[in-house]
Amino acid sequence: MYTLEQCSSLVEEQLKQLAIGAKTPAGLYEPVDYVMAAGGKRVRPVLALMACNLFVDDLTKSLMPAVALEVFHNFTLLHDDVMDNADVRRNRPTVHKRWNESTAILSGDAMMILAYRYMCRAQPEILPSLLDTFTRTALEVCEGQQYDMDFEQRTDVSIDEYLHMIRLKTAVLLAACLKTGAICGSANAANAESLYKFGISLGLTFQIQDDWLDVYAEPGVFGKAIGGDILSGKKTYLLLTAFEKADDRTREELSVLLNHQKMPGNEKISRVKVIYNQLGVSDTARQAMDGHYQQAMSHLREVILPDESRKVVLEKFAATLLKREK
Repeated sequence: MYTLEQCSSLVEEQLKQLAIGAKTPAGLYEPVDYVMAAGGKRVRPVLALMACNLFVDDLTKSLMPAVALEVFHNFTLLHDDVMDNADVRRNRPTVHKRWNESTAILSGDAMMILAYRYMCRAQPEILPSLLDTFTRTALEVCEGQQYDMDFEQRTDVSIDEYLHMIRLKTAVLLAACLKTGAICGSANAANAESLYKFGISLGLTFQIQDDWLDVYAEPGVFGKAIGGDILSGKKTYLLLTAFEKADDRTREELSVLLNHQKMPGNEKISRVKVIYNQLGVSDTARQAMDGHYQQAMSHLREVILPDESRKVVLEKFAATLLKREK
């Protein structure tokens, strides 16, 4: 069995061997290399390798599909930064800030195509299943992004709508990584589907935790400024829960705070957090996280293996999501 750290090392080594930034024209590929070299936790390809390792010891068949999923993930981040006009990603200027918007769009397009190229290097006998999973997921991620943009213009977004959006924007890619690894490991259809459902619940846990951390993380530990979602008026699980639980007066107060353009940021964050605390929003979010986490573990238990101890690595990984601080 491979550890999480060993899986991560395999991914990094495979990415280095691709040497994307060495290709020409440099104006197209250097921004791709810049994005991929920024690092990150490599959660998605590592999940693919760990899922494969449930069924086989040789991870060779899963390496290129795992890399394809990581390139696709970073492509979505690159284009998200353009749409959000974000200045910084992983403590570095975003591509459209370091180069320009046209370069960011074109290099992002190249990353999407490269992701398909790498996926197509999988074994021929499993390629149709991999491409079906990958293509469906890529389209669902786009659907989730569109819902997210639509929500910016709406004041009546429900929690159920939000959960559907984050399922598409975040959870389906984690689920696809696990299913991809299962396919590469020659898992049967039932096991592959159970791992997919495990990934969906894990993704919902991850995103709600991300929303919670934006408000309640320790400032010195969290990887970005506390309260960024509040300042941007972003629809999050916490904000939507607050609107749902508040009475008319509190709901109006919250709306005024969020739309107040001249209020200092620290004051706005503090006052919104007071309302969250009065409404018990933190506890509600934590309960939702735990519910989705328990659902994830239930789906993982549905995976039938000759050696159940192989699940330990995935179980430990899932548990870290409820303990992470950044």
